[in-house]
Amino acid sequence: MFIGQYEHKLEERGRISIPKRFRSELSEGGVLTRGLDGCLFLFSRKRWQEFIERLAQIPLTKAEARGFSRFLTYGAVEVELDSQGRILLPEFLRNFAGIKKEVILAGAIGRIEIWDKENFNAYQEKIEKEGEKIAERLNELGIL
Repeated sequence: MFIGQYEHKLEERGRISIPKRFRSELSEGGVLTRGLDGCLFLFSRKRWQEFIERLAQIPLTKAEARGFSRFLTYGAVEVELDSQGRILLPEFLRNFAGIKKEVILAGAIGRIEIWDKENFNAYQEKIEKEGEKIAERLNELGIL
């Protein structure tokens, strides 16, 4: 399980250090892809496989299902931790997420979200303002 948030700086060559608390889940590598809300998603190989198996069950006859599957898989790349616990963020994924220099890595239970710090702060501010409304909707769905 990935929880917590950590601030790191993007290195010149496009690498970021993965927080030590997250590394054990990524010891066999991971998959980095475009995420939602302007961030990147980093899955362990095991979680990615589970996710892809669920995604494969979506009917291909639905345009939205095809589009979502393409969105996540076309830009996906396999990553390996180097000896210093870093991964490379390809330029096209950095551009997608607007990642410049300061990066937030946030644990989102089954994945790590990688954000540009400014975008993360703006998103957090928005969510904090809507927190009670979101909780009410989740309660209506029986989640809370």
